[in-house]
Amino acid sequence: MWKFKISKSRKMNIEEIRNNRKVLKSFDYQITPLDKGYTDKVLYVNVGNNEIIEKDVPAEVKEKFIGGKGYGLKYLWDATNADTKWNDPENEIVISPGPIAGITQYSGTGKSLVVTISPTDFVMDSNVGGYFGPFLNFSGFDALELQGKSDTEVVVFINGVDGTIEIYDGTDLPADSHKLAELLTFAHADNDKDKKNISVVSAGSAADNSLIGMLNFSFYDVKRKEVRLKQAGRGGIGSVFRNKKIRALVAKVPGVKGNLNNVVDMAAIMERGKRFNKEMKELDDSQNKMKKQGTAHLTNIMNDYNLLPVNNFKFGNHPDHVKIHSDVWESYFTQGVNDGCWIGCAMQCAKGVDNYKLRTGPYKDDLVLVEGPEYETTSSLGSVMGVFNPDFTIESNFYCDTYGICTITWGTLMAFAMECYEAGILNEERTGGIKLNFGNADGAMEILHQVAKGEGFGKIAGQGVSGMKKYFAEQGWGDINFMNDIGMVNKNLEYSQYVSKESLAQQGGYAMTNKGPQHDEAWLIFMDMVNNQIPTFADKAEALHYFPMFRTWFGLMGLCKLPWNDVEPTNNHETDEPAKVPEHVDNYLAVFKAVTGIEIDSKEMIRQSERVYNYQRIFNLRRGYGVRKFDAQPYRAAGPVTPEEYKSEQKTYDSQMQELIGVSPEGKSLEEKMAITREYREGQYEKLLDAVYDRRGWNKNGIPTPEHMKQLGMDLPEIMETIMPYFS
Repeated sequence: MWKFKISKSRKMNIEEIRNNRKVLKSFDYQITPLDKGYTDKVLYVNVGNNEIIEKDVPAEVKEKFIGGKGYGLKYLWDATNADTKWNDPENEIVISPGPIAGITQYSGTGKSLVVTISPTDFVMDSNVGGYFGPFLNFSGFDALELQGKSDTEVVVFINGVDGTIEIYDGTDLPADSHKLAELLTFAHADNDKDKKNISVVSAGSAADNSLIGMLNFSFYDVKRKEVRLKQAGRGGIGSVFRNKKIRALVAKVPGVKGNLNNVVDMAAIMERGKRFNKEMKELDDSQNKMKKQGTAHLTNIMNDYNLLPVNNFKFGNHPDHVKIHSDVWESYFTQGVNDGCWIGCAMQCAKGVDNYKLRTGPYKDDLVLVEGPEYETTSSLGSVMGVFNPDFTIESNFYCDTYGICTITWGTLMAFAMECYEAGILNEERTGGIKLNFGNADGAMEILHQVAKGEGFGKIAGQGVSGMKKYFAEQGWGDINFMNDIGMVNKNLEYSQYVSKESLAQQGGYAMTNKGPQHDEAWLIFMDMVNNQIPTFADKAEALHYFPMFRTWFGLMGLCKLPWNDVEPTNNHETDEPAKVPEHVDNYLAVFKAVTGIEIDSKEMIRQSERVYNYQRIFNLRRGYGVRKFDAQPYRAAGPVTPEEYKSEQKTYDSQMQELIGVSPEGKSLEEKMAITREYREGQYEKLLDAVYDRRGWNKNGIPTPEHMKQLGMDLPEIMETIMPYFS
């Protein structure tokens, strides 16, 4: 029956899980079919006391919070208080897909949003592909609330075939995701064909021993006959998951076909889906090569525009970028296979490296499937550390995934540690004998394995950039002001992988986020820096209003961002607002109507997102954040911290001093020029904050006004109670 060679002990484990698992709690329920994208049911599971409840979704919650991220925030707010910490039992992890998630007739409809109070202490949301979110929908639930803290390792099994929820003992299951997801997929599948109907959520051993853990959501690749993983990476959600002693979540469905979302107008969805699929087929190879290279097609483009992070974001390009050119990644990726992370997606960008032989760590010499790397990982596990070695990137990508570490966070924190090493803040004595100069791939790999084991310098690195800054300062190892300047972190979350120094709008797109600097909220570099489409503060403010709200909408619906603008219609450049890709926006409005029966226009689309976006801002305010000072950015994100940086772009900086600041650089020392540049750039950012706050309906301290919340229909009691003390 099993096509893989399975050891006798592994087969015994499979049989044990199938037939003799120790069930701690079982709950039977009547599976509610989706109706117009919703079941109006939420599954609540408390792993501390094994309580399982099926909840009804109130009409007001559905109307104002829509689904996905909105449901996550609402249920998290109601479950916690202002002082709840990430590792408190009452903290929740909420997974919600959204009403469009799970349809297979339009590309990019398999996303889920995961929301929790993060180890960063901010309210975190992270989007993820894989099959679990749609399978949760098909099992009868619009969202899953996980609360409590177990005394023993547990697995939560959502059986959408029989209508049963189980919490069972997971003590003897493997820790790392590639082993665990495969084992649980095999164990819960009735036969070989049934594997595609199983999805597993897990985090690995590093999530046990750090604050930077992430979650893997699995899907079964029928052509490869492999269990694959997609990541909810940002903000330490995997660490919350493992702190609750949840070993895994498992969802099982009878199959995926037809109209499981019970949409209103399937013909309309199919028509729009065919139109987009035609664009992908005809245009992808000439535009972005998503089917061949995935998002890794960006690597050399970013280098060409001085946007590729090198040596902790000091520089934006490097001569060795040719070693990690998109064509190099294409040569590693298996071609001609179905690489979608949800059924029916024509973009097929979830690339993988098959049969990769590992050189280090506990799985040395194993042949494994490595997911990606995506663009962010080509930098975070490469150039940002000064490493230009595809084998290092691929191997560390595998270990980050199976250990449960966010690759973006890992690369940015390692780059910070490397700069601290080169600046004398760290040395071999402090790192346990490991050299951490830029480019030292072996040292970086060793520390990665240390994090998984909770040993050595890995224990310190696993606290993230904010934790390292605090620790190094307490030890008297370095100047905290310098570390604040070079530590690429905002809201205690590490920066994702774009150099924002020459794009003021992107600086705001990173540091003004609710969760911290993640590119999924606003990516404005090309609009701002390359194409000069938003030259004024008013233009930038409008962009920093529209695009974060528009992208929030994907997270309400269960949609992937990539099909929106990674392939564009041939006439898109002729439209009034090409950056918005109007034809694709219209597709989404049509699909939403076809699923739900509700007709909205593009303005209401933004208002739906504004309600949720402002709610998250106020959620942070409730927790003691959510004001202007927390939108501050490290100076490295805005300009040159070191003489080395200034000199690398001296011609540009000197000319800007003359043309933009109105000060001649002639006769001035390097230190004087750096100080003048810094004062100007920091001042520009403060002006940007003022403009964006005003456009978003916030006061100068970054707090949504009571009037604005009333206009949005979000003058809910909990909101008004939180904001009114700031306006009295």
